[in-house]
Amino acid sequence: MAHQPTAEDEVVGLCQELIRIDTSNPGDHSGPGERVAAEYVAEKLAEVGLEATILESHPGRASVVARIEGEDPGRDALLLHGHLDVVPARKEDWTRDPFGGEIADGCVWGRGAVDMKDMDAMILAVVRQRLREGRRPPRDVVLAFLADEEAGGKWGAQWLVEEHPGLFEGCTEAVGEVGGFSLTVPGDKRMYLIETAEKGIAWMNLTAKGTAGHGSMVHPDNAVTALAAAVARLGAHEFPVRMTKTVRAFLERACLAYGVEFDPEHPEACLEEIGPLARMIGATLRHTLNPTRLDAGYKTNVIPQSATAQVDGRFVPGYEDDFFATVDELLGPDVERDFVHHDHALETEYEGALVAAMEAALTSEDPGALPVPYCLSGGTDAKSFARLGMRCFGFAPLRLPPELDFSGMFHGIDERVPVDGLRFGVRVLDQFLDRS
Repeated sequence: MAHQPTAEDEVVGLCQELIRIDTSNPGDHSGPGERVAAEYVAEKLAEVGLEATILESHPGRASVVARIEGEDPGRDALLLHGHLDVVPARKEDWTRDPFGGEIADGCVWGRGAVDMKDMDAMILAVVRQRLREGRRPPRDVVLAFLADEEAGGKWGAQWLVEEHPGLFEGCTEAVGEVGGFSLTVPGDKRMYLIETAEKGIAWMNLTAKGTAGHGSMVHPDNAVTALAAAVARLGAHEFPVRMTKTVRAFLERACLAYGVEFDPEHPEACLEEIGPLARMIGATLRHTLNPTRLDAGYKTNVIPQSATAQVDGRFVPGYEDDFFATVDELLGPDVERDFVHHDHALETEYEGALVAAMEAALTSEDPGALPVPYCLSGGTDAKSFARLGMRCFGFAPLRLPPELDFSGMFHGIDERVPVDGLRFGVRVLDQFLDRS
């Protein structure tokens, strides 16, 4: 009898093949879409006897959903989700072809290697092995490979939740991206960051209006001046610390691992001790506002009647009203705002059987593992699934070398994931499913 490939055998090749399918998402339907990748995933599931449904929200914008029946279908179901789209990449900026899926220096290189075709490949590899071996999970597991996450999920998770909520019937917990990866700490141990919270999103369009006229004349109600002043106020403002239970738990455990004192009155003091993650963790201590776009006028000597800007705002879980009150105060009466994209913040408790399953799966493969909860400064498709009442976690397990700036890989150039990390990840995911 021929040897049946295992998840560890398959995961690297699956990741390479997914990277080679260009699913760049510029956010305006001008990209190639996810249809080819969705068909690839559905075919890989069909090969092991699992029927998947491909759903298209817009021509080419396709997601894949499948359900694996568990040993006890009366239990609440678990959702495993990943997105198929990636942010665009320019080949000339990269050391290697961003859509080549090459293996070099012990890593798989390419756009999506960490965000998040690595997790897509790990889910596929584990599911394929389990189905070949006839190993059912303890409860129903719904698989979702989604379109459009990189543009807010409107044509992926959000569309499915609104138009096809029945696909997720019974799902009370969801596991997705940006969690479960390691950060090496003193004593050759690793903290594994499990996402239990994420900041809310407020991408805002700002508009100032004034009187159009000749650039040589006096204009007290210049729209460009009003807008520029408001944008400068927003960009320069530093919000006070708003420390949530998740961020506090992370900092307390990180300080313990690094042997430094945690001062709850000055929590930022310990950030410089935790290496490259400091920028991401630091951003979860307070709201942020970053101006990103400006637009006004059409000729140097013509004062325009309006000026616009866009700002990327992120607010801490539990403090959305506080955030917008400050934004409106900073904008003043002469600038109006509306949303480019607005979504809620999330936070769930770091406790329960699912968390215990994650911790046990990690420590079984890395006895020195130190699992810790953390808050993501960005957003994921969890925001959509939380609207169906699911507790959402980020858990895409990877054991990483200490020198790899993992958080810097997201949307960066030369994105890559260690081959050993992928193989570690499928071992952990397999055990996690057994325990979940």
